[in-house]
Amino acid sequence: MAFLKSFYKNYPIALLLLLGVLIFISNLDVLMVNIMEARNFIAAREMLTHHHWVFTTMNEAARYEKPPLPTWLTAFSAWVFGIENLFAYRLPAALTSIFLIIIFYKLQLLLRIKKNVAFGSTLILMTSFYIVFSGRDGQWDIFTHAFMIGCCYFLILLFQNKTGQYKHAIIAGLFFGASLLSKGPVSLYALFLPFLISYGWVYKYGILKDKWKPLLLFLALGLSLGSWWTLFVHYYDTEAFAEIAEVESGRWFSYNVRPIWYYWSFFIQSGIWTILAFMGLFYWYLRSRVSNLKAYKFYILWTLFSVVLLSIIPEKKSRYLLPVLIPLAMTTGFYVEYIIKNFRNNLSKIERFPIYLNFIILSLVAFATPFVLFYFFDAAIWEKTWSFFVFSLVMLIIGITIIFGLAKQKPKLLFGMQFLMILAILNFGFPLVELISPHRNQPNISQLKEYQELHNLDVYEASGTLPELIFEYGKPIPLVFSEEELPSKAKETFGILVSPEANPEWKEKFSNYNLTYVTTYDLNPHLAKKQNSRLMRKLYVLSKK
Repeated sequence: MAFLKSFYKNYPIALLLLLGVLIFISNLDVLMVNIMEARNFIAAREMLTHHHWVFTTMNEAARYEKPPLPTWLTAFSAWVFGIENLFAYRLPAALTSIFLIIIFYKLQLLLRIKKNVAFGSTLILMTSFYIVFSGRDGQWDIFTHAFMIGCCYFLILLFQNKTGQYKHAIIAGLFFGASLLSKGPVSLYALFLPFLISYGWVYKYGILKDKWKPLLLFLALGLSLGSWWTLFVHYYDTEAFAEIAEVESGRWFSYNVRPIWYYWSFFIQSGIWTILAFMGLFYWYLRSRVSNLKAYKFYILWTLFSVVLLSIIPEKKSRYLLPVLIPLAMTTGFYVEYIIKNFRNNLSKIERFPIYLNFIILSLVAFATPFVLFYFFDAAIWEKTWSFFVFSLVMLIIGITIIFGLAKQKPKLLFGMQFLMILAILNFGFPLVELISPHRNQPNISQLKEYQELHNLDVYEASGTLPELIFEYGKPIPLVFSEEELPSKAKETFGILVSPEANPEWKEKFSNYNLTYVTTYDLNPHLAKKQNSRLMRKLYVLSKK
Protein backbone atom coordinates (compact mmCIF):
# COMPACT_ATOMS: atom_id res chain seq x y z
CA MET A 1 0.00 0.00 0.00
CA ALA A 2 2.87 2.38 0.82
CA PHE A 3 4.40 1.61 -2.56
CA LEU A 4 1.16 2.51 -4.36
CA LYS A 5 0.89 5.79 -2.45
CA SER A 6 4.47 6.65 -3.33
CA PHE A 7 3.94 5.68 -6.96
CA TYR A 8 0.78 7.80 -7.13
CA LYS A 9 2.50 10.76 -5.48
CA ASN A 10 5.57 10.72 -7.74
CA TYR A 11 4.27 9.24 -11.00
CA PRO A 12 0.52 9.93 -11.34
CA ILE A 13 0.65 9.97 -15.15
CA ALA A 14 2.45 6.61 -15.24
CA LEU A 15 -0.16 5.17 -12.87
CA LEU A 16 -2.99 6.47 -15.07
CA LEU A 17 -1.30 4.94 -18.12
CA LEU A 18 -1.07 1.58 -16.37
CA LEU A 19 -4.71 1.71 -15.29
CA GLY A 20 -5.68 2.84 -18.79
CA VAL A 21 -4.07 -0.27 -20.26
CA LEU A 22 -5.94 -2.50 -17.79
CA ILE A 23 -9.27 -0.81 -18.54
CA PHE A 24 -9.13 -0.18 -22.26
CA ILE A 25 -6.70 -2.73 -23.72
CA SER A 26 -6.96 -5.94 -21.70
CA ASN A 27 -9.24 -8.55 -23.35
CA LEU A 28 -9.87 -6.03 -26.13
CA ASP A 29 -10.78 -8.63 -28.75
CA VAL A 30 -13.30 -10.60 -26.66
CA LEU A 31 -16.58 -8.84 -27.44
CA MET A 32 -18.32 -9.62 -30.72
CA VAL A 33 -18.19 -7.02 -33.47
CA ASN A 34 -21.33 -4.86 -33.59
CA ILE A 35 -22.85 -3.16 -36.60
CA MET A 36 -21.18 0.23 -36.06
CA GLU A 37 -17.78 -1.37 -35.61
CA ALA A 38 -18.23 -3.59 -38.63
CA ARG A 39 -18.94 -0.61 -40.88
CA ASN A 40 -15.88 1.24 -39.63
CA PHE A 41 -13.59 -1.78 -39.77
CA ILE A 42 -14.65 -2.69 -43.30
CA ALA A 43 -13.85 0.86 -44.44
CA ALA A 44 -10.42 0.57 -42.79
CA ARG A 45 -9.78 -2.83 -44.38
CA GLU A 46 -10.76 -1.58 -47.83
CA MET A 47 -8.20 1.19 -47.44
CA LEU A 48 -5.59 -1.56 -47.25
CA THR A 49 -7.03 -3.98 -49.79
CA HIS A 50 -8.53 -1.53 -52.31
CA HIS A 51 -6.40 1.58 -51.56
CA HIS A 52 -9.52 3.70 -50.91
CA TRP A 53 -7.66 6.12 -48.63
CA VAL A 54 -9.53 9.29 -49.58
CA PHE A 55 -12.70 8.11 -51.30
CA THR A 56 -13.63 5.77 -48.48
CA THR A 57 -15.86 2.77 -49.09
CA MET A 58 -17.72 0.01 -47.30
CA ASN A 59 -18.37 -3.14 -49.30
CA GLU A 60 -16.99 -1.18 -52.29
CA ALA A 61 -19.76 1.43 -52.02
CA ALA A 62 -19.01 5.08 -51.16
CA ARG A 63 -19.00 5.74 -47.41
CA TYR A 64 -18.74 9.47 -46.80
CA GLU A 65 -20.90 9.62 -43.67
CA LYS A 66 -17.81 10.14 -41.52
CA PRO A 67 -14.44 11.81 -42.13
CA PRO A 68 -11.51 9.39 -42.40
CA LEU A 69 -8.99 10.17 -39.64
CA PRO A 70 -10.04 7.33 -37.25
CA THR A 71 -10.33 5.02 -40.25
CA TRP A 72 -6.78 5.87 -41.30
CA LEU A 73 -5.51 5.17 -37.79
CA THR A 74 -7.42 1.88 -37.70
CA ALA A 75 -6.13 0.86 -41.11
CA PHE A 76 -2.56 1.60 -40.01
CA SER A 77 -3.03 -0.53 -36.90
CA ALA A 78 -4.42 -3.40 -39.00
CA TRP A 79 -1.46 -3.07 -41.36
CA VAL A 80 0.96 -3.33 -38.42
CA PHE A 81 -0.74 -6.07 -36.39
CA GLY A 82 -2.66 -8.02 -39.03
CA ILE A 83 -5.64 -7.42 -41.26
CA GLU A 84 -7.57 -10.29 -39.62
CA ASN A 85 -6.69 -9.24 -36.07
CA LEU A 86 -9.71 -7.80 -34.23
CA PHE A 87 -7.41 -6.45 -31.51
CA ALA A 88 -5.66 -4.35 -34.16
CA TYR A 89 -8.91 -2.75 -35.32
CA ARG A 90 -9.91 -1.75 -31.79
CA LEU A 91 -6.49 -0.65 -30.57
CA PRO A 92 -6.56 2.97 -31.92
CA ALA A 93 -9.82 3.73 -30.06
CA ALA A 94 -8.36 2.25 -26.87
CA LEU A 95 -5.16 4.31 -27.16
CA THR A 96 -7.20 7.43 -27.87
CA SER A 97 -9.20 6.76 -24.69
CA ILE A 98 -5.98 6.59 -22.70
CA PHE A 99 -4.95 9.91 -24.25
CA LEU A 100 -8.33 11.33 -23.18
CA ILE A 101 -7.86 10.40 -19.52
CA ILE A 102 -4.32 11.82 -19.43
CA ILE A 103 -5.28 15.16 -21.01
CA PHE A 104 -8.39 15.29 -18.79
CA TYR A 105 -6.21 14.91 -15.69
CA LYS A 106 -3.79 17.61 -16.86
CA LEU A 107 -6.69 19.95 -17.63
CA GLN A 108 -7.83 19.71 -13.99
CA LEU A 109 -4.39 20.69 -12.75
CA LEU A 110 -4.42 23.60 -15.18
CA LEU A 111 -7.56 24.89 -13.44
CA ARG A 112 -5.81 24.61 -10.06
CA ILE A 113 -7.93 21.71 -8.87
CA LYS A 114 -6.23 19.74 -6.13
CA LYS A 115 -4.17 16.82 -7.36
CA ASN A 116 -6.08 14.16 -5.40
CA VAL A 117 -9.45 15.47 -6.68
CA ALA A 118 -8.17 15.62 -10.26
CA PHE A 119 -6.84 12.06 -9.99
CA GLY A 120 -10.03 10.72 -8.42
CA SER A 121 -12.18 12.41 -11.06
CA THR A 122 -10.01 10.87 -13.77
CA LEU A 123 -10.58 7.43 -12.26
CA ILE A 124 -14.32 8.14 -12.34
CA LEU A 125 -14.12 9.19 -15.98
CA MET A 126 -12.15 6.15 -17.11
CA THR A 127 -14.61 3.76 -15.43
CA SER A 128 -17.82 5.51 -16.53
CA PHE A 129 -19.89 3.11 -18.58
CA TYR A 130 -20.00 4.86 -21.93
CA ILE A 131 -16.36 5.94 -21.74
CA VAL A 132 -15.35 2.30 -21.18
CA PHE A 133 -17.70 1.12 -23.91
CA SER A 134 -16.54 3.69 -26.46
CA GLY A 135 -12.89 3.12 -25.65
CA ARG A 136 -13.18 -0.63 -26.19
CA ASP A 137 -15.49 -0.35 -29.17
CA GLY A 138 -14.47 0.58 -32.69
CA GLN A 139 -16.71 3.63 -33.01
CA TRP A 140 -15.39 7.07 -33.83
CA ASP A 141 -17.06 9.12 -31.04
CA ILE A 142 -14.12 8.66 -28.68
CA PHE A 143 -11.72 10.09 -31.26
CA THR A 144 -13.61 13.31 -31.94
CA HIS A 145 -14.21 14.08 -28.24
CA ALA A 146 -10.71 13.11 -27.06
CA PHE A 147 -9.12 15.37 -29.67
CA MET A 148 -11.48 18.19 -28.72
CA ILE A 149 -10.49 17.91 -25.05
CA GLY A 150 -6.90 18.26 -26.24
CA CYS A 151 -7.97 21.42 -28.06
CA CYS A 152 -9.65 22.75 -24.88
CA TYR A 153 -6.51 22.11 -22.86
CA PHE A 154 -4.27 24.14 -25.14
CA LEU A 155 -6.85 26.89 -25.53
CA ILE A 156 -6.88 27.30 -21.75
CA LEU A 157 -3.10 27.61 -21.89
CA LEU A 158 -3.55 30.26 -24.55
CA PHE A 159 -6.12 32.16 -22.45
CA GLN A 160 -4.10 31.95 -19.23
CA ASN A 161 -0.55 32.67 -20.42
CA LYS A 162 1.10 35.60 -22.12
CA THR A 163 3.96 33.48 -23.46
CA GLY A 164 3.84 30.67 -26.01
CA GLN A 165 0.53 31.85 -27.43
CA TYR A 166 1.28 30.90 -31.05
CA LYS A 167 2.58 27.48 -30.01
CA HIS A 168 -0.58 26.83 -28.01
CA ALA A 169 -2.74 28.14 -30.86
CA ILE A 170 -1.10 25.79 -33.36
CA ILE A 171 -1.44 22.71 -31.13
CA ALA A 172 -5.04 23.62 -30.27
CA GLY A 173 -5.75 24.07 -33.98
CA LEU A 174 -4.28 20.66 -34.79
CA PHE A 175 -6.49 18.99 -32.19
CA PHE A 176 -9.52 20.99 -33.34
CA GLY A 177 -8.92 19.91 -36.93
CA ALA A 178 -8.35 16.30 -35.86
CA SER A 179 -11.71 16.35 -34.06
CA LEU A 180 -13.50 17.67 -37.17
CA LEU A 181 -11.67 15.12 -39.30
CA SER A 182 -12.91 12.35 -36.99
CA LYS A 183 -16.66 12.96 -36.97
CA GLY A 184 -17.39 16.35 -38.44
CA PRO A 185 -18.91 19.07 -36.22
CA VAL A 186 -20.31 16.64 -33.62
CA SER A 187 -17.82 17.52 -30.87
CA LEU A 188 -17.73 21.16 -31.94
CA TYR A 189 -21.41 21.40 -31.07
CA ALA A 190 -21.79 18.98 -28.15
CA LEU A 191 -18.51 19.55 -26.30
CA PHE A 192 -16.55 22.57 -27.53
CA LEU A 193 -19.39 25.10 -27.65
CA PRO A 194 -20.58 24.28 -24.08
CA PHE A 195 -16.95 24.49 -22.97
CA LEU A 196 -16.53 27.97 -24.48
CA ILE A 197 -19.78 29.24 -22.92
CA SER A 198 -18.96 27.83 -19.48
CA TYR A 199 -15.33 28.92 -19.47
CA GLY A 200 -16.24 32.46 -20.53
CA TRP A 201 -18.98 32.58 -17.90
CA VAL A 202 -16.81 31.44 -14.99
CA TYR A 203 -13.17 32.18 -15.81
CA LYS A 204 -13.63 34.97 -18.36
CA TYR A 205 -11.44 35.24 -21.43
CA GLY A 206 -9.41 38.21 -20.35
CA ILE A 207 -8.35 40.81 -22.88
CA LEU A 208 -8.90 39.04 -26.17
CA LYS A 209 -7.59 41.95 -28.25
CA ASP A 210 -4.11 40.87 -27.22
CA LYS A 211 -4.80 37.34 -28.39
CA TRP A 212 -6.75 37.81 -31.62
CA LYS A 213 -3.86 36.89 -33.88
CA PRO A 214 -3.11 33.48 -32.28
CA LEU A 215 -6.84 32.83 -32.03
CA LEU A 216 -7.24 33.60 -35.72
CA LEU A 217 -4.36 31.23 -36.44
CA PHE A 218 -6.08 28.58 -34.31
CA LEU A 219 -9.34 28.90 -36.26
CA ALA A 220 -7.70 29.02 -39.67
CA LEU A 221 -5.53 25.97 -38.98
CA GLY A 222 -8.31 23.96 -37.31
CA LEU A 223 -10.97 24.66 -39.93
CA SER A 224 -8.68 24.05 -42.89
CA LEU A 225 -7.34 20.80 -41.44
CA GLY A 226 -10.80 19.63 -40.44
CA SER A 227 -12.64 20.48 -43.66
CA TRP A 228 -10.24 19.69 -46.53
CA TRP A 229 -11.43 16.09 -46.93
CA THR A 230 -15.10 17.11 -47.03
CA LEU A 231 -14.42 19.77 -49.67
CA PHE A 232 -12.20 17.43 -51.68
CA VAL A 233 -14.70 14.57 -51.79
CA HIS A 234 -17.60 16.94 -52.42
CA TYR A 235 -15.77 18.36 -55.44
CA TYR A 236 -14.53 15.11 -56.99
CA ASP A 237 -17.47 12.81 -56.17
CA THR A 238 -20.30 15.32 -56.03
CA GLU A 239 -23.24 13.04 -56.75
CA ALA A 240 -22.42 10.35 -54.20
CA PHE A 241 -21.44 12.92 -51.56
CA ALA A 242 -24.65 14.92 -52.03
CA GLU A 243 -26.81 11.81 -51.81
CA ILE A 244 -25.16 10.67 -48.58
CA ALA A 245 -25.23 14.18 -47.09
CA GLU A 246 -28.96 14.48 -47.82
CA VAL A 247 -29.68 11.19 -46.05
CA GLU A 248 -27.50 12.07 -43.05
CA SER A 249 -28.92 15.56 -42.60
CA GLY A 250 -32.46 14.22 -42.93
CA ARG A 251 -31.85 11.84 -40.07
CA TRP A 252 -31.30 14.72 -37.64
CA PHE A 253 -35.03 15.44 -37.85
CA SER A 254 -36.66 12.13 -38.83
CA TYR A 255 -34.52 9.25 -37.49
CA ASN A 256 -34.50 8.14 -33.83
CA VAL A 257 -36.55 11.20 -32.92
CA ARG A 258 -37.05 11.45 -29.17
CA PRO A 259 -38.76 14.03 -26.89
CA ILE A 260 -36.71 16.93 -25.62
CA TRP A 261 -36.48 15.40 -22.14
CA TYR A 262 -34.98 12.12 -23.45
CA TYR A 263 -31.50 13.03 -22.16
CA TRP A 264 -32.61 14.12 -18.68
CA SER A 265 -31.37 10.83 -17.23
CA PHE A 266 -27.94 11.43 -18.74
CA PHE A 267 -26.12 10.63 -15.48
CA ILE A 268 -27.16 6.97 -15.87
CA GLN A 269 -24.59 6.67 -18.67
CA SER A 270 -21.89 6.91 -16.02
CA GLY A 271 -22.84 3.35 -15.08
CA ILE A 272 -21.37 2.30 -11.76
CA TRP A 273 -21.16 5.96 -10.69
CA THR A 274 -24.84 6.76 -11.39
CA ILE A 275 -25.96 7.58 -7.84
CA LEU A 276 -22.86 9.63 -7.08
CA ALA A 277 -23.06 11.43 -10.43
CA PHE A 278 -26.67 12.37 -9.70
CA MET A 279 -25.75 13.75 -6.27
CA GLY A 280 -22.88 15.74 -7.75
CA LEU A 281 -25.36 17.77 -9.79
CA PHE A 282 -27.01 19.39 -6.75
CA TYR A 283 -25.29 22.75 -7.01
CA TRP A 284 -27.13 24.45 -4.17
CA TYR A 285 -26.18 21.60 -1.86
CA LEU A 286 -22.50 21.33 -2.86
CA ARG A 287 -21.56 24.94 -3.56
CA SER A 288 -20.53 25.52 0.06
CA ARG A 289 -18.92 22.10 0.39
CA VAL A 290 -16.57 21.75 -2.59
CA SER A 291 -12.88 22.62 -2.41
CA ASN A 292 -12.91 24.69 -5.62
CA LEU A 293 -16.25 26.41 -6.19
CA LYS A 294 -15.10 28.16 -9.35
CA ALA A 295 -14.06 24.91 -11.01
CA TYR A 296 -17.19 23.12 -9.80
CA LYS A 297 -19.40 25.88 -11.24
CA PHE A 298 -17.50 25.66 -14.55
CA TYR A 299 -17.95 21.91 -14.85
CA ILE A 300 -21.58 21.81 -13.86
CA LEU A 301 -22.37 24.54 -16.39
CA TRP A 302 -20.37 22.66 -19.03
CA THR A 303 -22.38 19.50 -18.27
CA LEU A 304 -25.77 21.19 -18.35
CA PHE A 305 -25.10 23.29 -21.46
CA SER A 306 -23.98 20.15 -23.27
CA VAL A 307 -27.19 18.31 -22.30
CA VAL A 308 -29.35 21.28 -23.36
CA LEU A 309 -27.67 21.61 -26.76
CA LEU A 310 -27.97 17.88 -27.41
CA SER A 311 -31.64 17.95 -26.37
CA ILE A 312 -32.45 20.54 -29.03
CA ILE A 313 -31.57 18.11 -31.85
CA PRO A 314 -34.59 15.85 -32.62
CA GLU A 315 -32.42 12.78 -33.34
CA LYS A 316 -31.25 11.30 -30.04
CA LYS A 317 -29.19 8.25 -29.12
CA SER A 318 -27.68 7.26 -25.79
CA ARG A 319 -24.16 7.23 -27.23
CA TYR A 320 -24.46 10.91 -28.13
CA LEU A 321 -24.17 11.62 -24.39
CA LEU A 322 -20.50 10.64 -24.39
CA PRO A 323 -19.25 14.29 -24.27
CA VAL A 324 -21.49 14.98 -21.27
CA LEU A 325 -19.70 12.31 -19.22
CA ILE A 326 -16.40 14.21 -19.41
CA PRO A 327 -17.35 17.28 -17.31
CA LEU A 328 -19.79 15.12 -15.32
CA ALA A 329 -16.85 13.07 -14.02
CA MET A 330 -15.43 16.21 -12.47
CA THR A 331 -18.65 17.25 -10.70
CA THR A 332 -18.88 13.68 -9.39
CA GLY A 333 -15.28 13.94 -8.22
CA PHE A 334 -16.05 17.01 -6.13
CA TYR A 335 -18.93 15.18 -4.46
CA VAL A 336 -16.73 12.15 -3.74
CA GLU A 337 -14.09 14.47 -2.24
CA TYR A 338 -16.67 15.93 0.14
CA ILE A 339 -17.90 12.47 1.18
CA ILE A 340 -14.38 11.20 1.86
CA LYS A 341 -13.61 14.21 4.05
CA ASN A 342 -16.80 14.07 6.08
CA PHE A 343 -17.95 10.46 6.00
CA ARG A 344 -16.95 9.66 9.57
CA ASN A 345 -18.29 12.62 11.51
CA ASN A 346 -20.05 15.38 9.61
CA LEU A 347 -22.68 13.70 7.43
CA SER A 348 -26.34 13.71 8.41
CA LYS A 349 -28.50 10.61 8.00
CA ILE A 350 -30.01 12.07 4.84
CA GLU A 351 -26.54 12.71 3.40
CA ARG A 352 -25.46 9.18 4.23
CA PHE A 353 -28.46 7.58 2.54
CA PRO A 354 -27.28 7.79 -1.13
CA ILE A 355 -23.79 6.65 -0.11
CA TYR A 356 -25.05 3.59 1.74
CA LEU A 357 -27.51 2.88 -1.08
CA ASN A 358 -24.69 3.05 -3.62
CA PHE A 359 -22.42 0.61 -1.80
CA ILE A 360 -25.17 -1.78 -0.69
CA ILE A 361 -26.20 -2.14 -4.35
CA LEU A 362 -22.57 -2.73 -5.37
CA SER A 363 -22.10 -5.35 -2.65
CA LEU A 364 -25.27 -7.16 -3.75
CA VAL A 365 -24.02 -7.14 -7.34
CA ALA A 366 -20.69 -8.56 -6.21
CA PHE A 367 -22.29 -11.35 -4.16
CA ALA A 368 -24.80 -12.20 -6.91
CA THR A 369 -22.21 -12.40 -9.70
CA PRO A 370 -21.30 -16.12 -9.40
CA PHE A 371 -24.97 -17.18 -9.29
CA VAL A 372 -25.99 -14.94 -12.19
CA LEU A 373 -23.13 -16.26 -14.31
CA PHE A 374 -23.98 -19.86 -13.53
CA TYR A 375 -27.66 -19.26 -14.35
CA PHE A 376 -26.87 -17.48 -17.62
CA PHE A 377 -24.18 -19.83 -18.98
CA ASP A 378 -25.49 -23.02 -17.40
CA ALA A 379 -23.22 -26.03 -18.04
CA ALA A 380 -21.12 -24.08 -20.56
CA ILE A 381 -19.55 -22.16 -17.67
CA TRP A 382 -17.35 -25.17 -16.90
CA GLU A 383 -15.52 -24.66 -20.18
CA LYS A 384 -14.05 -21.60 -18.44
CA THR A 385 -13.76 -23.07 -14.96
CA TRP A 386 -10.62 -21.17 -14.01
CA SER A 387 -11.92 -17.80 -15.24
CA PHE A 388 -15.27 -18.40 -13.53
CA PHE A 389 -13.60 -19.32 -10.24
CA VAL A 390 -11.14 -16.39 -10.23
CA PHE A 391 -13.74 -13.81 -11.25
CA SER A 392 -16.27 -15.07 -8.71
CA LEU A 393 -13.66 -15.08 -5.95
CA VAL A 394 -12.51 -11.54 -6.75
CA MET A 395 -16.10 -10.25 -6.81
CA LEU A 396 -16.88 -11.95 -3.49
CA ILE A 397 -13.78 -10.37 -1.93
CA ILE A 398 -14.87 -6.97 -3.25
CA GLY A 399 -18.36 -7.48 -1.80
CA ILE A 400 -16.98 -8.48 1.61
CA THR A 401 -14.56 -5.54 1.57
CA ILE A 402 -17.40 -3.12 0.81
CA ILE A 403 -19.36 -4.41 3.80
CA PHE A 404 -16.23 -4.06 5.94
CA GLY A 405 -15.65 -0.52 4.64
CA LEU A 406 -19.20 0.49 5.49
CA ALA A 407 -18.95 -1.01 8.97
CA LYS A 408 -15.60 0.65 9.70
CA GLN A 409 -16.51 3.86 7.82
CA LYS A 410 -13.52 3.80 5.48
CA PRO A 411 -14.60 5.91 2.47
CA LYS A 412 -11.31 5.66 0.55
CA LEU A 413 -11.48 1.87 0.75
CA LEU A 414 -15.10 1.93 -0.44
CA PHE A 415 -14.44 4.09 -3.48
CA GLY A 416 -11.34 2.05 -4.20
CA MET A 417 -13.50 -1.09 -4.31
CA GLN A 418 -15.95 0.67 -6.63
CA PHE A 419 -13.13 1.39 -9.06
CA LEU A 420 -11.67 -2.09 -8.58
CA MET A 421 -14.99 -3.68 -9.51
CA ILE A 422 -14.71 -2.33 -13.05
CA LEU A 423 -11.12 -3.55 -13.26
CA ALA A 424 -12.25 -7.00 -12.12
CA ILE A 425 -15.06 -7.18 -14.67
CA LEU A 426 -12.80 -6.18 -17.56
CA ASN A 427 -9.79 -8.30 -16.62
CA PHE A 428 -11.34 -11.40 -15.00
CA GLY A 429 -14.96 -11.38 -16.22
CA PHE A 430 -14.52 -10.59 -19.89
CA PRO A 431 -12.86 -13.93 -20.83
CA LEU A 432 -16.23 -15.55 -20.06
CA VAL A 433 -17.75 -13.59 -22.96
CA GLU A 434 -16.02 -16.00 -25.33
CA LEU A 435 -18.71 -18.51 -24.35
CA ILE A 436 -21.31 -16.50 -26.28
CA SER A 437 -19.15 -15.70 -29.29
CA PRO A 438 -20.95 -16.19 -32.65
CA HIS A 439 -17.87 -18.14 -33.73
CA ARG A 440 -19.20 -21.00 -31.59
CA ASN A 441 -22.32 -21.27 -33.72
CA GLN A 442 -22.45 -24.09 -36.21
CA PRO A 443 -22.03 -23.38 -39.02
CA ASN A 444 -20.24 -20.03 -38.71
CA ILE A 445 -18.92 -17.45 -41.14
CA SER A 446 -15.43 -18.92 -41.27
CA GLN A 447 -17.03 -22.07 -42.67
CA LEU A 448 -18.72 -19.97 -45.33
CA LYS A 449 -15.26 -18.92 -46.53
CA GLU A 450 -14.10 -22.53 -46.50
CA TYR A 451 -17.17 -23.62 -48.47
CA GLN A 452 -16.73 -20.82 -51.00
CA GLU A 453 -13.07 -21.66 -51.54
CA LEU A 454 -13.67 -25.43 -51.69
CA HIS A 455 -16.34 -25.10 -54.39
CA ASN A 456 -14.74 -22.09 -56.12
CA LEU A 457 -17.96 -20.08 -55.75
CA ASP A 458 -18.55 -16.38 -56.05
CA VAL A 459 -20.89 -15.29 -53.26
CA TYR A 460 -23.49 -12.51 -53.56
CA GLU A 461 -25.94 -10.92 -51.13
CA ALA A 462 -29.64 -10.59 -52.03
CA SER A 463 -31.12 -9.08 -48.84
CA GLY A 464 -29.10 -5.92 -48.25
CA THR A 465 -25.73 -5.27 -46.68
CA LEU A 466 -24.99 -7.04 -43.37
CA PRO A 467 -21.81 -5.34 -42.12
CA GLU A 468 -21.04 -7.89 -39.39
CA LEU A 469 -21.08 -10.70 -41.93
CA ILE A 470 -18.93 -8.83 -44.43
CA PHE A 471 -16.32 -8.07 -41.79
CA GLU A 472 -16.21 -11.69 -40.63
CA TYR A 473 -16.14 -12.91 -44.25
CA GLY A 474 -13.03 -10.86 -44.89
CA LYS A 475 -13.85 -9.28 -48.25
CA PRO A 476 -16.70 -7.49 -50.03
CA ILE A 477 -19.92 -9.34 -50.85
CA PRO A 478 -21.59 -7.69 -53.88
CA LEU A 479 -25.31 -6.92 -53.69
CA VAL A 480 -27.35 -8.67 -56.39
CA PHE A 481 -31.15 -8.54 -56.19
CA SER A 482 -31.95 -10.18 -59.53
CA GLU A 483 -30.17 -12.06 -62.28
CA GLU A 484 -30.15 -8.88 -64.38
CA GLU A 485 -27.84 -7.33 -61.78
CA LEU A 486 -25.29 -10.14 -61.95
CA PRO A 487 -21.84 -9.03 -63.16
CA SER A 488 -21.15 -9.73 -66.81
CA LYS A 489 -18.40 -12.16 -65.79
CA ALA A 490 -20.58 -14.05 -63.32
CA LYS A 491 -20.08 -17.81 -63.26
CA GLU A 492 -22.89 -20.18 -64.15
CA THR A 493 -22.80 -21.47 -60.57
CA PHE A 494 -22.60 -19.10 -57.59
CA GLY A 495 -23.81 -18.59 -54.03
CA ILE A 496 -26.55 -16.26 -52.83
CA LEU A 497 -27.07 -15.16 -49.22
CA VAL A 498 -30.66 -14.38 -48.26
CA SER A 499 -32.32 -13.27 -45.03
CA PRO A 500 -34.63 -15.87 -43.44
CA GLU A 501 -37.37 -13.24 -43.61
CA ALA A 502 -36.88 -12.53 -47.31
CA ASN A 503 -40.02 -12.57 -49.41
CA PRO A 504 -40.27 -15.95 -51.21
CA GLU A 505 -40.70 -14.01 -54.45
CA TRP A 506 -36.96 -13.33 -54.51
CA LYS A 507 -36.53 -16.75 -56.12
CA GLU A 508 -38.58 -15.63 -59.10
CA LYS A 509 -35.94 -13.01 -59.86
CA PHE A 510 -33.54 -15.86 -60.58
CA SER A 511 -35.96 -17.93 -62.65
CA ASN A 512 -33.25 -19.14 -65.05
CA TYR A 513 -31.33 -20.83 -62.23
CA ASN A 514 -31.78 -23.95 -60.17
CA LEU A 515 -31.69 -23.13 -56.43
CA THR A 516 -30.21 -25.48 -53.85
CA TYR A 517 -30.38 -24.63 -50.16
CA VAL A 518 -27.07 -25.31 -48.37
CA THR A 519 -27.26 -24.04 -44.77
CA THR A 520 -28.01 -21.05 -42.52
CA TYR A 521 -25.27 -18.92 -40.99
CA ASP A 522 -25.99 -17.29 -37.66
CA LEU A 523 -24.16 -14.26 -36.23
CA ASN A 524 -26.31 -14.09 -33.10
CA PRO A 525 -24.55 -14.59 -29.77
CA HIS A 526 -24.08 -18.24 -28.93
CA LEU A 527 -26.56 -19.42 -26.28
CA ALA A 528 -28.90 -16.52 -27.13
CA LYS A 529 -32.51 -17.40 -26.32
CA LYS A 530 -33.90 -15.04 -28.94
CA GLN A 531 -32.59 -15.00 -32.49
CA ASN A 532 -32.31 -11.72 -34.39
CA SER A 533 -33.14 -12.59 -37.99
CA ARG A 534 -31.11 -9.58 -39.19
CA LEU A 535 -27.98 -11.47 -38.14
CA MET A 536 -28.88 -14.64 -40.06
CA ARG A 537 -28.38 -15.57 -43.70
CA LYS A 538 -29.40 -18.62 -45.70
CA LEU A 539 -26.95 -19.80 -48.34
CA TYR A 540 -28.27 -21.03 -51.66
CA VAL A 541 -26.24 -22.32 -54.57
CA LEU A 542 -27.62 -21.21 -57.92
CA SER A 543 -26.71 -23.01 -61.13
CA LYS A 544 -27.76 -22.14 -64.66
CA LYS A 545 -30.64 -24.21 -66.01
